[in-house]
Amino acid sequence: MSVRKILKIGDPLLRKTSDDVHPDELGTKEFKKLIRDMFDTMRHADGVGLAAPQIGIMKKIVVVGSDPEDDSPSRVPERILINPEIKPITDSVDGNWEGCLSVPGMRGYVERPNKIQMKWMDEKGNTHDETIEGYSAVVYQHECDHLHGVLYVDRLKSTKMFGFNDSMELSGPILD
Repeated sequence: MSVRKILKIGDPLLRKTSDDVHPDELGTKEFKKLIRDMFDTMRHADGVGLAAPQIGIMKKIVVVGSDPEDDSPSRVPERILINPEIKPITDSVDGNWEGCLSVPGMRGYVERPNKIQMKWMDEKGNTHDETIEGYSAVVYQHECDHLHGVLYVDRLKSTKMFGFNDSMELSGPILD
């Protein structure tokens, strides 16, 4: 297990746009180790997703996945998303109290489209094009924002709906 340091809000790398992953990078030992490290880091921090920029790697890579023993409707399947592209396909939004491993101990209320079209490449170089709805759509948007230097705090519905976890009374869906 190799857990990497997660960058926190204020680190300038979190505000930069990441580079595409070239297909030639996929089979390398370095790439495979990076993916393992990302999953280890995400799980160690009890997250549901992690983007490469959060550990200082400026590549368009995201890993997601809920606890495998979680059987709730909001369970997010384990996936590796490389060079993801997201297009909202509805005006309907879901509001969630979002948290972020790069903004520890805080939450903010964010509304995002609840149905998206997403294209990405997996770790084997296969391309995917899928319609994603609900909680998974929100998680993917949150994580993919990191690839463009955007944090959830940039998307707050209101700054009055932002604060420390232990100081807020939260109601409604919570995204970790």
